[in-house]
Amino acid sequence: MSQAAETGSSKAPRRRDQPWIFRTYAGHSTAADSNRLYRTNLAKGQTGLSIAFDLPTQTGYDPDHMLARGEVGKVGVPVAHLGDMRTLFNEIPLEKMNTSMTINATAPWLLALYVAAADEQGADRKLLAGTTQNDIIKEYLSRGTYVFPPAPSLRLTGDVIAWTYSEMPKWNPMNVCSYHLQEAGATPVQELSFALATAVAILDGMKASGAIPEAEFPQAVGRISFFVNAGMRFITELCKMRAFTELWDEICRDRYGITDERYRRFRYGVQVNSLGLTEPQPENNVYRILIEMLAVVLSKNARARAVQLPAWNEALGLPRPFDQQWSLRMQQILAYETDLLDFDDIFDGSSVITAKVEELKAEAREELARIDAMGGAVAAVESSYMKQKLVEANTRRLAGIETGEQIVVGVNRWTESEPSPLATGEDGGILTVPEHVEDEAIERIKAWRAARDGAAVEAAIAGLKAAAREGRNIMEPSITAAKVGVTTGEWGAALREVFGEYRAPTGVGRAARDDAGDLTAVRESVEAVSRKLGRRVKFLVGKPGLDGHSNGAEQIAVRARDCGMEVVYEGIRLTPAQIVNAALEEGVHVIGLSILSGSHLALVRDVMERLRAAGIGDVPVVVGGIIPDEDARALKAMGVAAVYTPKDFQLTDIMADVVRIVGERGAEAA
Repeated sequence: MSQAAETGSSKAPRRRDQPWIFRTYAGHSTAADSNRLYRTNLAKGQTGLSIAFDLPTQTGYDPDHMLARGEVGKVGVPVAHLGDMRTLFNEIPLEKMNTSMTINATAPWLLALYVAAADEQGADRKLLAGTTQNDIIKEYLSRGTYVFPPAPSLRLTGDVIAWTYSEMPKWNPMNVCSYHLQEAGATPVQELSFALATAVAILDGMKASGAIPEAEFPQAVGRISFFVNAGMRFITELCKMRAFTELWDEICRDRYGITDERYRRFRYGVQVNSLGLTEPQPENNVYRILIEMLAVVLSKNARARAVQLPAWNEALGLPRPFDQQWSLRMQQILAYETDLLDFDDIFDGSSVITAKVEELKAEAREELARIDAMGGAVAAVESSYMKQKLVEANTRRLAGIETGEQIVVGVNRWTESEPSPLATGEDGGILTVPEHVEDEAIERIKAWRAARDGAAVEAAIAGLKAAAREGRNIMEPSITAAKVGVTTGEWGAALREVFGEYRAPTGVGRAARDDAGDLTAVRESVEAVSRKLGRRVKFLVGKPGLDGHSNGAEQIAVRARDCGMEVVYEGIRLTPAQIVNAALEEGVHVIGLSILSGSHLALVRDVMERLRAAGIGDVPVVVGGIIPDEDARALKAMGVAAVYTPKDFQLTDIMADVVRIVGERGAEAA
């Protein structure tokens, strides 16, 4: 019996919507290991790939560079040359795949390697579908994997857009990313306004460049996509996505004169919030992930085109294949077992939803106007306006958790818990990358370089530099370089030589709090210890290696300054040698290292050895990051005074502990 007959209606049943693309964000250790993981996930029903690259690949270094030490294969897959890309997609037909690559600063290079691998497979470039996450502005604000200054970085983004428009018309060349803004503490209004300001900066630059004919500009705009975040404030997040779609339609229509609504659609993928995943009671994260996913799929008019979900244990370490499968099954159950896709938008006509959407839009328009008055998104980055606002917003968020005003179940309320069987067992509930992976990667890249045609490589690198200097599109020279065996580090070095490097503002220029109440005791301790030392307690906050997630380090620096300490914080991407040199020059009393990439053992070991060699091995070192218990014990065996993980959310308590450690070391020295 038909559905219409069962309901007594002669109306034809509505055609069920197609589900969004199912993805998991994945990559680790080696290209071969990651390839096996991708093929396994595709066999389980995943419908698209989302590639996680390791930090050396994201920042344009080869595995044997000094800054790559400890970072190879940790937060993603290392891709140093065409051989790695070839292995990564072995037995995966790229012509039939939808591939998202989270890469940003080195996006032109990784796309060139992808095209070179597709060419080897005999794929038609016109059929290649996917996305490059190519939003460099948010890297200066939140994630830290930028390489070049803003102007040349935006030019490279423009090169990718212009080249793919004609050569790869199904590819999304620009993925404006507000995801990491929320990770850095952004409010919904800041997510809306900062992301849309970034898109405007890109499109204004493209329009001014004339790289795309005026008559074809709307089609190019139609290929711009977004990558967003969804947190736990379910109604607000749902309204934020509806506001995004309506504001983007408005900008495309009013600013760029696009009349065809197809090219004004807000096309976005999403990964729900990893920031809110907790180390205590990690099983609660399953519910959080599900609720956050609902916010981006329930409203048909603002539904994501692709969804990738974190795993329940990402606050503990690298997820295992089973953990990723669990998140994939969550998507499949919602899409295929419920009737979600059977209906039109269920929120149309809701006065509550409409009012909240209009409120968000109005506030976002005001923020966009402020940014526009400054000269646009690039000016707002260079002046540190955006970064300062994010640091302040994150400070307010953390203060709410510390005071209990913002409840996080299992963290600041209902903390008593049964032991979680999910996190027990020999593997500790996570996947670990063995240290030999880095040594093997170094040997492989040495062999790769030795087997190349050296003259062809030199000519290709010279061609890259010439294109960069002359303002020509970088894509074809990059593809040529990929095919003759140029490495990721060589591509990065060539463009660094032309464009230079960049250090973004930290946003920590002034204290973001002035509520002395809960800080009084720590401030008194700082004063007492400072009197004993004969000068003010000086705290060096350092981020060794390539980990650019600076939110935690920034908040530690701000709180230490609020507590009365003198703070030295020079931002991200420092070598252990630079940190030790700063400790010597500044005469610091304590060193705090923040490492979130899983590279803590190698990097901290290097710092400790250098401190002893420099004759300042008595300076206490504390370490913060996503650090398993076993690794915490190993760090303390190296001489680390204290280890802090996400469960240590009371920053003022951490400050009190740091001052205690300094006082005890000072007493011992005396």
